[in-house]
Amino acid sequence: MTDTVRVRFAPSPTGKLHIGGARTALFNWAYARRHGGKFLLRIEDTDPERSTKEYERAILAGLRWLGIDWDEGPDVGGPYAPYHQAQRIDRHRAAAQAMLARGEAYRCFCSHERLDAMRAEQEVEHQASAYDQRCRAVPLAEAERRAAAGEPFVVRFRVPQGSTSLVDHVRGDVTFQNAEVDDWIMVRSDGNPTYNFVVVCDDVDMRITHVFRGEEHLINTPKQVLLYRAMGAKPPEFGHLPLMLGTDRKKLSKRTGDTALQDYQEKGYPKDAVVNFLCLQGWALNGTQEIFSLDELVRNFDIADVSKAGAVFDIDKFRWLAGEYLRKEPIETLLDHCAPFAVSAGLVKAEELASKRAWLASVLAAEKERMHVYSDFPARIAYLFAKDDELPYEPDAEANARKHGTRAALLADFAAWLAPRLAAGEASASLRDAMKAWLQERKAKMPELLQPLRCALSGRAGGPDCFDMIAWLGPERSRARIASAVRRLA
Repeated sequence: MTDTVRVRFAPSPTGKLHIGGARTALFNWAYARRHGGKFLLRIEDTDPERSTKEYERAILAGLRWLGIDWDEGPDVGGPYAPYHQAQRIDRHRAAAQAMLARGEAYRCFCSHERLDAMRAEQEVEHQASAYDQRCRAVPLAEAERRAAAGEPFVVRFRVPQGSTSLVDHVRGDVTFQNAEVDDWIMVRSDGNPTYNFVVVCDDVDMRITHVFRGEEHLINTPKQVLLYRAMGAKPPEFGHLPLMLGTDRKKLSKRTGDTALQDYQEKGYPKDAVVNFLCLQGWALNGTQEIFSLDELVRNFDIADVSKAGAVFDIDKFRWLAGEYLRKEPIETLLDHCAPFAVSAGLVKAEELASKRAWLASVLAAEKERMHVYSDFPARIAYLFAKDDELPYEPDAEANARKHGTRAALLADFAAWLAPRLAAGEASASLRDAMKAWLQERKAKMPELLQPLRCALSGRAGGPDCFDMIAWLGPERSRARIASAVRRLA
């Protein structure tokens, strides 16, 4: 074992990167960076039927998007390569042979039929399902003869008597009774090693000093700690992160919302907001500060500060936080992030973006206060692309426009007053001042006009300044929309 902190993130490329996995990667990365250590990326691809290169590439891309880099890994190499678990199988098999020779493991020749009968009997007797250790007593020489003769077998770990204790950085002192740990299978009958075996082999070989992972792996810890000791290695320090829960306080699942990091990328959540929110799932910078940067995370992260309690994944809070980050972005950067969503929605063609950039930036500057994620942009500006005589009105907007039965008439008078000024190209600021004077002459209040005018221009009860919308729509379309509203509201 080394004095240098060495942590790893070891995803399986059998699906998209889970947000829980992304949080685990962030915490490990932050711990390594704060302590001047090494962060390793290892691909656990020992399930050939489900592992794909496509998922692997997506996982690496997702980590990079979050701002996570690695000191050793499949694409950057390192002193303990290879960093694909499937490429290390010869090492795993050699380690199993060494443990058989030392008596730390044994071959089990029990058939599936015998094991099924054993479990059925245990169920009848209301006993915990566990291997009865029948093959423990088979002498090594006999086991080798039977194996050489082609008799099928698995390799089981010989769990010692006693108990296994450790100090978990998150959960504190933890003790497991070894009697409750089954003589688990290290190597299957087809010669392929199992997860609990290979992960320890690789952690030993790669000099991993700390293992921070999800609480669901706590059940594997006694098996792995015993295996480290059987291999003559010092176990790493452990920390088990709290489960991420839905608002129903059940384990987060697809049933209760999106669970893949890519889902939030595709919905346009700002990257820094995603990092910030994931870190709040079980950890906090202090009692009051909820918004912090990646640099602040590195400077302040301590695994001991992670909560044992389950972390509730509150999507409303996530959207609020995303909005805070979105509105801080310079308008040109924000437009770069939002424009692709407008293209995907069919509002703007990709080849039009350059010519319409200034116009889109002006609209976005006004609309961003009502946005949370980049993908909100199309819905916020769709009214600008609707046909002028088919603009849908929100019920509240139409109700406000019809209020007291006098507002439609006021709008009609305003349309007549406005038309020549629009035709003359009068500026928005000048129009606004002139409108105020016009309303005073008529002894009318501002809301009496602005509410039907807003409905006419956008179909909404709230939104940007009416004269900004007139500028975006232009004179002809503004007159057409107001005229349409006069007819519809009459």
